[in-house]
Amino acid sequence: MWLQLHMSVMKLKRFLVRYFPPGLIIEYEKNGGKFSRVLDLLDFTADSDIELVLEDLAARESLITQARANSIRPPLLRLREKLKWDSSHEFTLSKVLRAHALPLTNVAFNKHGSRFITGSYDRTCKVWETSTGNELKTLTGHKNVVYAIDFNNPFGDKVATGSFDKTCKVWNPETGECYYTLKGHTAEIVCVAFNPQSTVLATGSMDTEARLWDVETGQALTSLCGHSGEVIALSFNCSGNEIVTGSFDSTVCLWDVRMGKKVHTLIGHRAEISNVQFNYDASVIASASMDRTCKLWDTASGMCVGTLRDHTDEVLDVAFDATGQYLLTASADCTGLMYRVATQYCLAKFQGHEGEISKISFNPQGTKVLTASADKTARLWSPDTGECTQILEGHVDEIFSCVFNYEGDTIITGSKDNTCRVWK
Repeated sequence: MWLQLHMSVMKLKRFLVRYFPPGLIIEYEKNGGKFSRVLDLLDFTADSDIELVLEDLAARESLITQARANSIRPPLLRLREKLKWDSSHEFTLSKVLRAHALPLTNVAFNKHGSRFITGSYDRTCKVWETSTGNELKTLTGHKNVVYAIDFNNPFGDKVATGSFDKTCKVWNPETGECYYTLKGHTAEIVCVAFNPQSTVLATGSMDTEARLWDVETGQALTSLCGHSGEVIALSFNCSGNEIVTGSFDSTVCLWDVRMGKKVHTLIGHRAEISNVQFNYDASVIASASMDRTCKLWDTASGMCVGTLRDHTDEVLDVAFDATGQYLLTASADCTGLMYRVATQYCLAKFQGHEGEISKISFNPQGTKVLTASADKTARLWSPDTGECTQILEGHVDEIFSCVFNYEGDTIITGSKDNTCRVWK
């Protein structure tokens, strides 16, 4: 969500205040051209002193004069309110959706959280209205499991579905129209992702390749060939010019999107990769592996800068907070861990699940941690203490997927029991 402030000054057009991660974008005109630049406020919290923040912004940016600082103060105050989190808040079950005829595979929100999608072994993807739990559309056409799904956030006007039928489809979530069926993979598609600009779609497959597609035309752009095992995870950086892929061949590859060329092969894991993620500024890549470790890599050099060895079983998921300063790992040893990225020091251990943890994430504010487990529960944790603050119970089979909406006030859990649950 962006708060827009239109300015009367000739060259300065407007400020955009970004909630997660906190930041200020300045749009301005210079020599007849339109430009923008980002001032990150990654250390901004619900306790930040607004006057000190304004002083810092004025020192960093010449366009922010005292008069203009007065205009920035109100949205910064709203930003501070947005980052506040009532630690006593408990999520309650809002809806139980008998979503599919067969188990769910994944769930995902659009940017604003007004819609979410579910994929299933029943070969469909469904679009839901979050507030009512009403099913809006059933996206039908795949001939096998719909395993990977994604909204083209922040726009939210397209959905991609990757299937075991070796194709990916791009849909209009409002009308249910299938824009394109993307063909070319020779094995199951298990991961899909739009770049942040919604111009390129990436697909990863058990055929050892990732492919890039033009979102506007549906045309194939390039094949990313270099892995010798299945590609099971991929992630774009925030500018969309690089993508990282993780494979069952135990390696991670970094690619230049525009050129379709490999930049680095990250070698060091001794077993299959389970997930890969960039941090916020794309300076660091985290990789989770079945070898019981998580590795941190310097994006520029491709060098391993740290190996996190605190789990006693396979590491199944990894996630950064919105600012990229903290890292979560989830493991088959039934625990989750939180690290400070700069020091690689373990700050908290989340212990209490009775089955493997397959998914882990922060809420947007970075004040809660969410886990999904084979023990049929999802749990909320305090990142400060590692204490379990709430158990989300009710599913009768393992939970495959869980996700916060953008505001952090709604959770969706998807389960092997064919249902998803909405918690608010």
